[in-house]
Amino acid sequence: MDKLRALNYFVAAAEEGSFSAAARRFDVSAPAVTKLVSALERELGVKLLDRSTQGLVLTAHGAQYLERCAPLLAQLVDADRALTGPGSRRSRTLVVGAPPLLSRALLVPALPQWHERHPRVHIDLRTVDFLTVKPADARGVDVLVALGWPGSVDLVQRPLAKSRLIICASPLYWRRHGVPRQLADLASHDCPLVRSPEGPVLDLWRHTRDGVTDEVAVRGWLTCASRDDVLQAVLHGQGVGRFADLSVWSFVRDGLLQPVLLDWESSDSPPFSALFRPEARRDAVVQDFVSFLAGVLAPVEARCDEAFGARPSVSRPDWYTRRQGRASQAPR
Repeated sequence: MDKLRALNYFVAAAEEGSFSAAARRFDVSAPAVTKLVSALERELGVKLLDRSTQGLVLTAHGAQYLERCAPLLAQLVDADRALTGPGSRRSRTLVVGAPPLLSRALLVPALPQWHERHPRVHIDLRTVDFLTVKPADARGVDVLVALGWPGSVDLVQRPLAKSRLIICASPLYWRRHGVPRQLADLASHDCPLVRSPEGPVLDLWRHTRDGVTDEVAVRGWLTCASRDDVLQAVLHGQGVGRFADLSVWSFVRDGLLQPVLLDWESSDSPPFSALFRPEARRDAVVQDFVSFLAGVLAPVEARCDEAFGARPSVSRPDWYTRRQGRASQAPR
């Protein structure tokens, strides 16, 4: 149990008189607050809050505990501000987890700008490549950049940018094998595929044109655990790939990748989000870095809009809940 988080949730629930209101204060789900407060009660061996349809009421033990905890938590907030506030000159490390495609193409080239603004902050950049996020992924990480649908993990989620999945290959590949004219033509091409960390092989490419949705189950001789490996295969002329446009914008711009079928909009394009622990909402450095990420992605998103079309409005795809097999085998 995260004792500090449980204490913050307990104090908020007591002050708000509601688990739901406490959850809104920390931008998390009400079940997440309820779960941690209940765990705190089990650890202490006493009931802190009486639950009823009218709301929450402190028990005698709860009132005594709140009186002792609230000042301690306030002192912790003051300590955080002393370290992370605008006037602080204390050195620190900021641990950032990001997908390799995004890191290589956009984040690393922009980090010198961040360093100029925060010369005393050391960036520890780690590779993460997932569509789902679990609590273990956030351990020891200050900011996670997710490409996908993080789900109900107990982290604050801030949208950064929308993506548009684009189908592309190297110019050499298209010269050798021909450019597809219809979505269905992709079934006859080699398509290196990615296997999500705890999900299916992503072999179902669903797109929409003029209000009509079509999909094709693609095949290839290569399946990779990393989207970066798929990109390397496609860049070397080994087949056709489908990528979030922001992450491969520089390769398209430089003529290394040639997109096709741009009149088809991807129906399951994953968004980019920043995730951080609820208590980091008071961390000035974390919040500034999240704003920095949004500033890095915004101009690239605008260029991709001009080159490939507007961001489609999408929801989590059906295959997302599968934990094995192939996306094309998910019930639809």
